[in-house]
Amino acid sequence: MGDKTDVWQGTLTLMVLRTLEIMGPQHGYGLARRIEQTSGDRLMLNYGTLYPALLKLEQEGSIRSRWGVSDNNRRAKFYELTKAGQRQVRKATADWEQTTEILARFLAPSEEA
Repeated sequence: MGDKTDVWQGTLTLMVLRTLEIMGPQHGYGLARRIEQTSGDRLMLNYGTLYPALLKLEQEGSIRSRWGVSDNNRRAKFYELTKAGQRQVRKATADWEQTTEILARFLAPSEEA
């Protein structure tokens, strides 16, 4: 398998929101592992990137946090999607779908060649 890559700029928010939408409340470590797993272990998620993103999403009202106990019986902060976060994930998903459709046009083999 090739080297892991860093998370692309502008995609982390969508990955976090979508993971919380699918998986429900998650603590930071579990969220990071799930994002890496979903990528087929092709992404490397830096905690110095994840936690500021979680803080920003919480300040924006897209997620909320609460303290709880993890599977290994340790105190952990769990994050969950809010109603505003549900709206944001729908909009961000639509935006990325449009972006990938546009990029696909540029990456498709040229018919003029």
